[in-house]
Amino acid sequence: MNKPELEGTAHLLDELDKKLMVLLRDGRTLIGYLRSVDQFANLVLHRTIERIHVGKEYGDIPRGIFIVRGENVVLLGEIDTEKEDKLPLTEVSVDDILDAQRKEQELKIEKHRLITKALKERGLQINADLVQDDLY
Repeated sequence: MNKPELEGTAHLLDELDKKLMVLLRDGRTLIGYLRSVDQFANLVLHRTIERIHVGKEYGDIPRGIFIVRGENVVLLGEIDTEKEDKLPLTEVSVDDILDAQRKEQELKIEKHRLITKALKERGLQINADLVQDDLY
């Protein structure tokens, strides 16, 4: 007997108790076990970590139980636990990855400042609100 097709957020019911990666609208990446979901795609993740990537390095910050509003989810997918240990990335300490993330952000801000300056010298003005989201 064929399993009936689920519609909308009901598809997430098949993902309960699985290890998921969730990309949020603000750019953060969460990894945790899906424990609950509702009709608005609000999620409850258990044993959650926030994974920060900078270049070929990453660091994990333990976050515990995490509630995510469905409107903040950009991407969601199951983690393949067999491939997880074979990542072509190097794990570093939380302090090291946060420092690398800060430096990366400073470089983005400086690059944006230089572009804005060059455009201004050429008589072009850009709306800072339009590019602000690209910095973070």
